[in-house]
Formats: sequence, structure tokens, C-alpha cells
Amino acid sequence: MTVLHKSLGLSTSLLLLSIGAAHAQDVDLRFPVSEFGTPGLIDMPTGEVFEDGTLLLSSAFHSGVQKYTLSFQLTPRIFGSFRYAIVDSFDGGDGARYDRSFDFGYLLAEETGLRPSMVVGLRDFGGTGVYGSEYLAATKHFMDDRLSVTGGIGWGRLSSYGGFQNPLGVIADEFKTRPFSGTDTGQLDLDQWFRGDAALFGGLAYQISPRLSFALEYSSDAYETEVANAGFEHKTPINASLSYGFENGGALTVYALHGSEVGFLASLPVHPQNPKYSSGIEDAPPALLPRRTAAALSWDEASIQTRESRTYAALEAEGIALEGISVAGSTATVRFVNGRYPATAQALGRTARVLANTLPAEITTFRLEATANGMTTSRTTLRRSDLEELEYDLDGTWRSYTRARIEDAPRTETQSIAGVYPKFDWRLTPYLDPALFDPDDPIRADAGLQAEASFTPMRGLIFSGTLRQPLVGNLDESTRSSNSVLPHVRTDSVSYATQSDLEIKHLTAEYFFRPGTNLFGRVTAGYLETMYGGVSGELLWKPVNGPLALGAELNYAKKREFDQLFGFQEYDIVTGHASAYYDFGGGYLGQVDVGRYLAGDYGATFSLDREFDNGFRVGAFFTLTDVSFDDFGEGSFDKGIRFTVPIDWLSGTATQGGYGTTIRPVLRDGGARLDVRNRLYEVVRGSQTNELEDRWGKFWR
Repeated sequence: MTVLHKSLGLSTSLLLLSIGAAHAQDVDLRFPVSEFGTPGLIDMPTGEVFEDGTLLLSSAFHSGVQKYTLSFQLTPRIFGSFRYAIVDSFDGGDGARYDRSFDFGYLLAEETGLRPSMVVGLRDFGGTGVYGSEYLAATKHFMDDRLSVTGGIGWGRLSSYGGFQNPLGVIADEFKTRPFSGTDTGQLDLDQWFRGDAALFGGLAYQISPRLSFALEYSSDAYETEVANAGFEHKTPINASLSYGFENGGALTVYALHGSEVGFLASLPVHPQNPKYSSGIEDAPPALLPRRTAAALSWDEASIQTRESRTYAALEAEGIALEGISVAGSTATVRFVNGRYPATAQALGRTARVLANTLPAEITTFRLEATANGMTTSRTTLRRSDLEELEYDLDGTWRSYTRARIEDAPRTETQSIAGVYPKFDWRLTPYLDPALFDPDDPIRADAGLQAEASFTPMRGLIFSGTLRQPLVGNLDESTRSSNSVLPHVRTDSVSYATQSDLEIKHLTAEYFFRPGTNLFGRVTAGYLETMYGGVSGELLWKPVNGPLALGAELNYAKKREFDQLFGFQEYDIVTGHASAYYDFGGGYLGQVDVGRYLAGDYGATFSLDREFDNGFRVGAFFTLTDVSFDDFGEGSFDKGIRFTVPIDWLSGTATQGGYGTTIRPVLRDGGARLDVRNRLYEVVRGSQTNELEDRWGKFWR
């Protein structure tokens, strides 16, 4: 496949992402985006960061170079980027360099009346070092923010033009020289950062009109390797650009680079906190009937515990399954399954209103037991009088939350509805299975049909499976073989793609249970994932009102045959992890997993995710084990970024599920973990206090 075709494939992928994001907040960019997809002028960075929570997609082209970047403003001060670049003849000859790299920036100071904003950053750290550099940049705005002026100092590649002795050398002699570490390491070369010669850079950006902006910069990048190997001409350190912004915040830029190249840049900011339909477009919930109307309804305790009851039918119409109900005095306790709403708070609100409209007036308290995979995960107690008082209250959302009591429910206190079990469900859907950043072909994908079915004979016991039939795609065209010195626990993924047709993606029996207060359990057996079958057991301690959770998982895994049907290979292993989860608040979720991985290596995985109140989630992770960087191979250690886009964020409809993917620079065998479905933390936390509080705004929807 030619570089042009690869470029078109990646551009198409970016376009598909852009279509889903095209309803980004209507804003004008306050400052330009660099060709590296980060806050910057053209080549050079600025002393600014993106708006908090912004996810920016960009694609830049000039002769022989393509850059595709995903940047995320993780906190108000910290941004990170992942970049995939294709550089023709970078290493000499006719071949292309396929480069994967990460950037990091930290806002040291915000702009004030007298002080500029200042950012310290790392470009291409932990990658191959093609663009490896560090910088400190400052930016000040003038003329009602229409003019921004930037100045900065750079190291590494950003000191290759106009370099001088490192001023940090006054601190220690080690800063005066920059050790050479070679390329293709993927390591964090800490001994290089801010070392060696330094150079100054600067520039300005001017907002000509609300949609048109101009940028001019003095670049400290001499493009030494491109000049030596790729025929790049560096005629001047001056670069210029002209950008046009669209109503959705996207921009198209044309730039002149070093007097010898003309390039193009497309960028699109996505604001996860601002979905197209902020409150949803689902049907309105039922209004509360006057209590005297409910009092007039005929009922008895036996009738409400059947599938023919008015309560059962009303909840079913709302997409909520009633599994159990009991009445004791003035209190009704209800066990329900939320089958429709991404926010459990919305399911709670609708359930409470149905109960108020279908149960007699003497029932004044509702205890709602949320259930997931047969386990009760929390109990929320609401007073009927509060619902009536706050339904149209301007501050009803917050006041209703403060009056609710949320507690654990290790055992249900309801009488089960007759005939609820067994349950059977199935669906047939299309699927898309992408594989990114194969060094021989940057984007591969298969598309086809996927059949899923599940059978639940009793609470907590689930038999399920997924079959896939690829129809079109090129995953089976890969010829890249594994060169790993470790057991091929993941690097044989090409063989699973090339030697299979009809595929069993999973076929399992799962049992979920509650051993005690704040405790949750899971046992899974069968074909656990694409590459492994076996048995997996997990225990989770998760207080309903606390930010900390602790878990332990033990697995016996056996490698499946490449055809993804019923056979197994000889390789098997016992793996397991102890895990700690912490909700830091504000949507920040941390996780540490320590244990044994599929290749027999021991180590830990560190993860940090940011989840917005609407369920949009972006995160990053890395794994370090006792496998040496050399034995791990390309990339040195496992790392990547991941994101999940909920369906309702895109469509506005009350629909569970979404599209999620993980982007790794390279998939290797070290630090590889079993991919088991329904790990307990994600099953449980959505109906517990922290998540309920974050999404309680949906209670009255």
C-alpha cells in the first residue's frame, strides 16, 4: 500500500471521528494550533493550554510528512498528546519512518494584567525521539486579545537552529551536554531532558476577523535529519500561516515552512462536557399524579407482585424491569434493573414517579434497589412527599439529592416477581474492528456482522456468547510476524486475524454474587476473550459511599487456537492482580493493578481516567514489569490512551453503551493482561454514591 493510500486511510479515520464530533461547542479558537496538534503557532509551541476538557483532533501535511494527533486537556493545567507521523526518507532511502510519540505540557502560570501565561512542555518523550525536545514558552495577549506574542527557549530538536550554551549549566555541569540514546527506544530518557544546547524561538498570532487569523514565527528547529536524508530545504527560520475557523471550532490552516514548503492543517476541538443534546431528547417522564388519584386505585399486595400489575407495566414502558417488590407498613421496597438509561439517577427518578402514580397513598417511602448482573449494588431511599414538593422546584435537583439516603444492599429485601426468570436476549448488529499503527500499514480494519445472545436462568447466573463473521476488511492481509523473545501472548494477534473466518469472540458462564456488606464477587468460565479461555474469579470491596475500592482477581488462562473456534494450544498460565481504585472527585479516576501478567512477568499497571458527567471518558495508562526494556522490544514498555464515547452523547437518546477503544503505540507481550468481561468495579460503581451525585441532574428527566 502506498504512502498516499495510507494517508487517505488515516484521513478517513479522522474524518469519521470528526463527523461524530461536528456538534462541538460553537466557539472561536483563542489561539492557533501548531502542526503538532498542540497549542502553538506553526512549528513552535506557545505558553498556553486548551480549554479544560478539550479533546483536539488534528491532521497536518507537507511534502513527505503527515502528522495525525490526538490531544487532550486532562486538567486545567495539564495536556497530553499522542501523535502518529509518517515521514518519507527520514532514515535515508525510499522508505518511510512511521513514528509514534507522546507530548506533555504543564501550565506554570496563568496570564494576568502584567504577567504572560507560561507552559513547560515535553515533545516526543517516551517515543523514538524523532521530534524529541523540551521547551519553556510564554505568551501575552494585547489589543483585546486579538494579538498574542510568544517567546520561548527550547532544548533538543528545538535548539538545532541558533543554539547556544545551556543557561541551566549554571545549576549543574550535567545540563551542558545532551547524551545520545539512539532511536526506537520508547523509554523515558530523563537524562536528556532540558540538557545540551538551548535556543530561542518566538512569534505572534493576530486575529484578523472572528474567523480569520494570521501567525508568524521564528523557528529554532533546523530540520537537520530531513535536510540530510529527505531533501528538505531549510532556507529561513521564518514560518507563516493563515487560518480560517468554523462555527464548530474547527479550523483549516495553510502554512509556509522555512521558505521551501507549503503545508495544510485541519483541526477540530471536541468538548466532551457539551453534548449536542444537553438534556436528552427522550420522552418526558410521567408527571406525578395527585396522591388522592393513586389512593383511588384498586390494589392488594398479591397483585403488585405479578407481571400483570399496573406497576410492572408502567416501569416496563419506561425501560425499567421490575424484579421484586415488597410492602411493609408505609414503605415499599423495589428491586429493579435499568435497561435503558446511561445515568442510574435517571432510572431512579423514573422508578420513583411510577411508584408514586401506581401505589396507594398510605405508602410514603420508596426504597429502590439498583441491580446489575443479578447483584443489588445500592439502595436509595426517597420520601414520597419530597417528590411531590420538589418536582417543579427550581433547585429540585440538588435538594432531592440531599434528601435521598444511599446505602449498601448486600441482600435484597423484596419478594421476587414470579416469571421474571429465566430471561433470554439476543441481537444482530454490524461491527467494526480497527487495528492501528501496524508499522507495515498504519490502519487496518474488518467489518462484518456480530450475533450476541444471553440466557439468564436465575439471578446472577448468565450464559452468553458472541459470534462474528467478517465480511470486508484487511486484517487478514498482515504479514508482520512476531519477533518477541517472550511467550507470544499478544504478538500472535496477526495469526488470529489471518487464520479465522467465523469467530467465537467469547462464550462464557458468569456468576455474580454478594458475599457480604460492601463485597461483590464474580466467577467466569469458558472462552473468555479472542485469544484465551479458562476460569476467572474476582472479589471486590467497594463501600457504596466511599471513594476507595480494593479488588483481587485470579485467573487460569489457556491459549486458544488461531481459528477462534473451540480448540486450545499448549500454552497456559495462572495470572492474577490485586487492584486499588480511587475516585478523586471531579471525574478523575485512578487505578493501580499489581500482579502477574500473561507472559509470566510481574509488575504493575497505573491508570488515570477523566470521566465527564455525561459518561464521556478519556484516560491513559502504562505498565512496568520485570521484563527488561530490551526483552520487551519496540516501545520498551506497555502504554497507551483510551476513550469511550457514549451513544447518548452522540444521539441524545436514552441509550446505554457506546464506542470505546484503546490506542497503543505498539502491542507487545510484556505487561499483557487477560481481557475479561464484566470486571466488577465498572459493573458496580455506576449506581453508587459518587456516580449518582455526578449525574443526579438526570433525576428529574
